[in-house]
Parts: sequence; structure tokens; C-alpha cells
Amino acid sequence: MNLYAKLQRLAADGKPLRVGMIGAGKFGSMYLSQVPRTPGIHMVGIADLSPDRAKAALRNVGWKDDFFAASSLEQAAKQGNTAIIDNGMALITSPYVDIIIDATGNPAIGIAHVLACCEHKKHIVMVNVEADALAGPLLKRRADEAGIVYTLAYGDQPALICEMVDWARAAGFSVVAAGKGTKYLPSYHASTPETVWQHYGLTPEDAKRGGMNAQMFNSFLDGTKSAIEMASVANATGLSAPHGLRFPPVGVDDLARILKPQSDGGILDVRGQVEVISSVERDVRPVFRDLRWGVYVTFAADSDYVARCFKEYGLLTDPSGQYSSMYKPYHLIGLELGISVASVGVRHEATGAPVCWNGDVVATAKRDLAAGEMLDGEGGFTVYGKLLPAKESLALGGLPLGLAHGVKLVRAVTAGAVVGWNDVAFDANSPAVKFRREMEQVFG
Repeated sequence: MNLYAKLQRLAADGKPLRVGMIGAGKFGSMYLSQVPRTPGIHMVGIADLSPDRAKAALRNVGWKDDFFAASSLEQAAKQGNTAIIDNGMALITSPYVDIIIDATGNPAIGIAHVLACCEHKKHIVMVNVEADALAGPLLKRRADEAGIVYTLAYGDQPALICEMVDWARAAGFSVVAAGKGTKYLPSYHASTPETVWQHYGLTPEDAKRGGMNAQMFNSFLDGTKSAIEMASVANATGLSAPHGLRFPPVGVDDLARILKPQSDGGILDVRGQVEVISSVERDVRPVFRDLRWGVYVTFAADSDYVARCFKEYGLLTDPSGQYSSMYKPYHLIGLELGISVASVGVRHEATGAPVCWNGDVVATAKRDLAAGEMLDGEGGFTVYGKLLPAKESLALGGLPLGLAHGVKLVRAVTAGAVVGWNDVAFDANSPAVKFRREMEQVFG
């Protein structure tokens, strides 16, 4: 509740947080729209493979050309404006940048960026939840050893869920379930970039005019993004990961009734678990008072006195009165990212970061796949991501979804089956593969 005051003080003292961002896509653009209105923040540099595209994004969110007229990071630091470059590592190695935002979405590149931040002592805000789901626990350990802050990105649902879990626990409640809402039907697991737009009520032409990426949007629909985000939440909170998300259709009024253990009439395998709820009934009717864009936590009274307080203060509970919930109906994505930047810069605290390895995301066949086929990764035509307990993933030898792009199958895999390391020809010398294998050894 005092981040804004601390940012104001930094601005008044002429010591703003010096930030560099890698990737100027939708998430990054949303944050950039807020930077000029946030005191105590200096966006020293933005790195994007297409500087012209980054400049167009800046103009689109309202930046004037003189805001990004610097020809170098050094000049930007001295003049108080922003340099646009095409090299993310140059931001990390620059003495004029203290906080890095990775908004690339590429897991292998994300791992490389975090390790470089460790070497050059730069705090890292990971919009790149794909990298966190692939190797977050070991990345966090490396960051701790280097004395830097590694954090999930506020505005993305995982960090907002972590905040709600922290609130509940700090208030003395036992967290029963935590997660988010999404639009889901079982058939969506087979969705491809060719079929995705019909599920969003769009034509391919509408999507093209809006600059929408079919594979990215398909990853939200086919269950992959939900699995990735819940793996990150399980690892950052210590909550359990189920064998596959159930995606029950649940409205906000029924959170406490449904998202509790099976032993008490709910659907959870255990008390203390992540789960994603659907905004669509299985017969395609909309869920009443759905939570499609939001996040939630359910928690237990654990005493008759607290249950009585729940009733006295109007909380919605399950029939027993022992379980209740809180929820946030929306998340604002990059518009809220400044909370992470400020938390890292003025408190040296993360807005969510791995504390264990509970959840993993494995590549799962969307259809019967033949030997010789090339996997195309998140949101593609061949596989979707399935959440598993990390121990189960290891026992199965499951191929992490984050490494299932551009690798060839050496044997057939049937629809719905987990793709294993032994099913593909992977490059054992790839830095991302080696780092993930190391994490399996360290945390397995």
C-alpha cells in the first residue's frame, strides 16, 4: 500500500528505477502505455527483433517520438528518454539498466535471459511464464545465488493468484484451492490454428485485421496456457498439481461449494490444490456469473467461531459454512505490470516466484501422430500442454511442453497420450535442454 509513495520519492530524488524491456508485443505494449504516467520509472531501453515494430507499438500507445529518440542506452540514461535496440542481451549487460522485463514468451530464450541477469546482477521480471513452467525452480535458485530478484509478472493471472494465496495465508486461513477462470470445453484440446477463430466468434479475416496470432490465441483455448500458468502457481505456492486440470464449469457463487475436497462433497483430490474453472457449461450454455477473466481462492474456516464470522459478515459459503472464497473478476495483463517493477525496485520482493517443483506441463498428442512428424509446440497443430504432478511427469519421462517445438517424432504417439523424451529426437547439447535436465536431477 505504499509503492506509489516510494516511487514518488524516487522521482523527487532524481533516482528512478532504470528498466529495460525485451519484447514489445501486446503485454509489453500494455505496460509501456502506463510508463509515462508512473513516477519513479525510467524505461531506458526496449529490445525487439524488429525495432520499427517496437516504435510503431510505442506510437500506438501514445508515446511521442522524442520519448524514444535516444541513439544508445548511454544516451537514454543521460537524457531521460528511451533507446530502441534489437539486442536483448545488450540491455542485460548495460550498466544503465537495473531491472529487466522478459516479455518474449520463448522458454529457451527466457532461460538464457535469466542466467545472463544472474551473471550481470540484474533483477528479472518474467512475463515469460513459459520459461518459468519449464525450469522456474532452478532459475529461481540461480537468482537467489546471484543475489537478484526473480519474479512472476503482476497482471498475469499467476502472480495475482499468488497474491490471493498470500493474503489468505497471512490472514491465518488454510488455502483449499486457487486458480483462475477461462473458456473451456473438452473438444478444445484438439483445436488448431486453423479452427481457433470459430471458437472466439471471429473470422480469419477479422483476426488478421486485428493483428491476432492464431497459434498464440489457440494456446489459450486448447488448455495449454492454463496448464502452464497453474504449474507456475503450484510451484510458487506449494499447492498440489492434479493429474490434468478438470476445468469444471463453476460460477463465483459456487466456488466454495465445488472447489473443496471430495471427502467434503467437492471435486478436489486433496485439500490445497490448483484448478481452472470454465465459463461454459458442457452443453455450451454460459455459466451463471462466470469468472472467465478472473482469479480465485477458496479457504477454510477451521473453527466454529470463524464459520460464524463468515455468516455474520455475509460471505458466501458451502452448505456446511466451513468453506468460503474470494475472487477478483478481472486481470489487466500488462497494464498492471508496474506493480512487479515497483515491488522489485523498492522492496526487493517478488510478486510470486517458485518455492518448489510441484507442477509440470507435458506435451500431449492432439491427434494420432506418426513417426517423422515435427512437433510445433504451444498452441500448434500437434500437441497441447497437460498439467501433471512433477513426480508423475518424471516417472513417465514426459517431454516438457516448452521443449516440444521443432523436434521430430521417432515413434508414433496416439491421440491423448503423453509424448515422452524417448519419443523425439532432441538436441542433448541445447542449453535449454541441458538446463531442464539439470533441474530434473536437482529437484527430482
